[in-house]
Amino acid sequence: MIKERITNKKEKNMKQDFGKSIERLLDGIKSDYAKWSSPQSVDDDRMKQIKLKMIDEFNQGVKVKFGRKYTKVLQGSSVWGFIANDDGVLKGVPYKKGDVFKAAGWRAPAKWQRGSIFDSGTNWFRWTGPRYL
Repeated sequence: MIKERITNKKEKNMKQDFGKSIERLLDGIKSDYAKWSSPQSVDDDRMKQIKLKMIDEFNQGVKVKFGRKYTKVLQGSSVWGFIANDDGVLKGVPYKKGDVFKAAGWRAPAKWQRGSIFDSGTNWFRWTGPRYL
Protein backbone atom coordinates (compact mmCIF):
# COMPACT_ATOMS: atom_id res chain seq x y z
CA MET A 1 0.00 0.00 0.00
CA ILE A 2 2.79 2.45 0.93
CA LYS A 3 4.79 1.46 -2.15
CA GLU A 4 1.70 2.10 -4.29
CA ARG A 5 1.31 5.59 -2.78
CA ILE A 6 4.97 6.40 -3.43
CA THR A 7 4.65 5.25 -7.04
CA ASN A 8 1.51 7.33 -7.50
CA LYS A 9 3.26 10.36 -5.96
CA LYS A 10 6.24 9.88 -8.31
CA GLU A 11 3.91 9.62 -11.32
CA LYS A 12 2.06 12.75 -10.21
CA ASN A 13 5.34 14.68 -9.85
CA MET A 14 6.51 13.46 -13.28
CA LYS A 15 3.23 14.60 -14.85
CA GLN A 16 3.60 18.00 -13.20
CA ASP A 17 7.23 18.27 -14.38
CA PHE A 18 6.16 17.23 -17.88
CA GLY A 19 3.46 19.91 -17.93
CA LYS A 20 5.78 22.59 -16.55
CA SER A 21 8.46 21.65 -19.07
CA ILE A 22 5.96 21.92 -21.94
CA GLU A 23 4.95 25.37 -20.68
CA ARG A 24 8.63 26.36 -20.53
CA LEU A 25 9.08 25.17 -24.13
CA LEU A 26 6.05 27.17 -25.29
CA ASP A 27 7.36 30.25 -23.48
CA GLY A 28 10.75 29.73 -25.16
CA ILE A 29 9.13 29.50 -28.59
CA LYS A 30 7.19 32.71 -27.95
CA SER A 31 10.20 34.62 -26.65
CA ASP A 32 12.35 33.47 -29.59
CA TYR A 33 9.72 34.83 -32.00
CA ALA A 34 9.62 38.12 -30.09
CA LYS A 35 13.43 38.40 -30.31
CA TRP A 36 13.34 37.59 -34.02
CA SER A 37 10.67 40.17 -34.84
CA SER A 38 12.34 42.79 -32.59
CA PRO A 39 9.81 45.66 -32.43
CA GLN A 40 12.38 47.78 -30.54
CA SER A 41 14.53 48.06 -33.66
CA VAL A 42 11.84 50.09 -35.49
CA ASP A 43 11.57 53.86 -35.04
CA ASP A 44 8.18 54.24 -36.71
CA ASP A 45 5.32 53.90 -34.19
CA ARG A 46 2.99 52.39 -36.78
CA MET A 47 5.49 49.63 -37.64
CA LYS A 48 6.12 49.01 -33.95
CA GLN A 49 2.37 48.50 -33.40
CA ILE A 50 2.20 46.11 -36.35
CA LYS A 51 5.09 44.05 -35.00
CA LEU A 52 3.54 43.94 -31.53
CA LYS A 53 0.25 42.78 -33.07
CA MET A 54 2.10 40.06 -35.02
CA ILE A 55 3.79 38.87 -31.82
CA ASP A 56 0.44 38.73 -30.05
CA GLU A 57 -1.14 36.75 -32.93
CA PHE A 58 1.81 34.33 -32.96
CA ASN A 59 1.58 33.80 -29.19
CA GLN A 60 -2.14 33.07 -29.40
CA GLY A 61 -1.51 30.48 -32.12
CA VAL A 62 1.01 28.40 -30.11
CA LYS A 63 -0.90 25.44 -28.65
CA VAL A 64 -0.51 21.79 -27.74
CA LYS A 65 -2.68 18.82 -28.54
CA PHE A 66 -2.18 15.72 -26.40
CA GLY A 67 -2.20 12.37 -28.14
CA ARG A 68 -1.64 8.76 -27.10
CA LYS A 69 2.10 8.58 -27.92
CA TYR A 70 3.04 12.19 -28.64
CA THR A 71 2.03 15.69 -27.72
CA LYS A 72 1.72 17.78 -30.87
CA VAL A 73 2.92 21.39 -30.65
CA LEU A 74 0.97 23.58 -33.05
CA GLN A 75 1.57 27.08 -34.31
CA GLY A 76 -1.48 28.36 -36.10
CA SER A 77 -2.40 25.68 -38.63
CA SER A 78 1.12 24.16 -38.77
CA VAL A 79 2.82 21.49 -36.70
CA TRP A 80 5.83 22.93 -34.85
CA GLY A 81 6.97 19.52 -33.58
CA PHE A 82 6.16 16.52 -31.40
CA ILE A 83 6.98 15.66 -27.77
CA ALA A 84 7.22 12.04 -26.62
CA ASN A 85 4.71 11.27 -23.85
CA ASP A 86 6.57 8.10 -22.74
CA ASP A 87 9.71 6.11 -23.52
CA GLY A 88 9.55 4.17 -26.77
CA VAL A 89 11.05 3.36 -30.16
CA LEU A 90 10.46 5.30 -33.39
CA LYS A 91 11.65 3.67 -36.63
CA GLY A 92 14.22 1.61 -34.72
CA VAL A 93 15.57 4.55 -32.69
CA PRO A 94 14.86 4.54 -28.93
CA TYR A 95 13.63 7.76 -27.32
CA LYS A 96 12.75 8.95 -23.82
CA LYS A 97 9.82 10.81 -22.37
CA GLY A 98 10.12 14.51 -23.16
CA ASP A 99 12.22 14.11 -26.31
CA VAL A 100 11.25 16.56 -29.05
CA PHE A 101 11.00 15.65 -32.73
CA LYS A 102 10.60 17.67 -35.91
CA ALA A 103 7.38 17.00 -37.75
CA ALA A 104 7.59 14.60 -40.70
CA GLY A 105 4.00 15.53 -41.47
CA TRP A 106 0.75 16.48 -39.79
CA ARG A 107 0.41 13.14 -37.97
CA ALA A 108 3.92 11.82 -37.45
CA PRO A 109 7.30 12.92 -36.08
CA ALA A 110 10.59 12.65 -37.96
CA LYS A 111 13.00 9.86 -37.06
CA TRP A 112 15.58 11.52 -34.76
CA GLN A 113 14.97 13.44 -31.55
CA ARG A 114 16.26 17.04 -31.62
CA GLY A 115 16.23 17.88 -27.92
CA SER A 116 14.31 17.38 -24.70
CA ILE A 117 11.81 19.55 -22.87
CA PHE A 118 13.72 18.72 -19.69
CA ASP A 119 16.90 20.45 -20.99
CA SER A 120 17.48 23.86 -19.43
CA GLY A 121 19.07 25.24 -22.61
CA THR A 122 17.22 26.61 -25.61
CA ASN A 123 19.86 26.14 -28.32
CA TRP A 124 18.08 23.11 -29.82
CA PHE A 125 14.96 24.94 -31.05
CA ARG A 126 13.79 28.14 -32.67
CA TRP A 127 10.34 29.62 -33.17
CA THR A 128 10.23 27.88 -36.54
CA GLY A 129 10.69 24.41 -35.02
CA PRO A 130 13.28 22.04 -33.56
CA ARG A 131 16.68 22.53 -35.17
CA TYR A 132 18.09 20.22 -37.81
CA LEU A 133 20.73 17.75 -36.75
